Amino acid sequence: MTNVNDLSLLAYLRQDSRAHLMDISRKSRIPVSTLHDRLMEKAGSSILRYTCLADFCAIGFAVQAHVLFKINKSDKDNVHKFLMKSLNVNNLYKINNGYDFIAEFVFRSISEMEGFFDSLDQKFSIKSKEVHYIISDLKREAFLSSPDFIPALFPESKEPQ
Repeated sequence: MTNVNDLSLLAYLRQDSRAHLMDISRKSRIPVSTLHDRLMEKAGSSILRYTCLADFCAIGFAVQAHVLFKINKSDKDNVHKFLMKSLNVNNLYKINNGYDFIAEFVFRSISEMEGFFDSLDQKFSIKSKEVHYIISDLKREAFLSSPDFIPALFPESKEPQ
């Protein structure tokens, strides 16, 4: 998606992925048929997954943390597989600059999380881990969430004729 209509559609969907195309059409002044065609044609290339953002605290998971891992080379694949299967991992990324992974964990309590990390340390050869607790969400999933951002982010895009 690179033209203004495509970017606008993406921005409106990021605001509310359940929005009706008719509502998006009214706001964007792009015909519903055009929105539908663009969504069917381009959705797979820029929309990776339809999802909702959850308030984990509201469902009993009060502890969230981002953890940086530095793993011994011999265990890197095993730790990767283990973290991919873990039910407590919300997001997992391969990173650089001395670390191998950063993972976002969600637990009911700190003691539950500490128990998880104790077992992780016993199973694998982890050089170091750095735990950063998430105190509160200040900004979340905001990139390209408003069509007003498009001219600033894509100055080469021209308004439709």
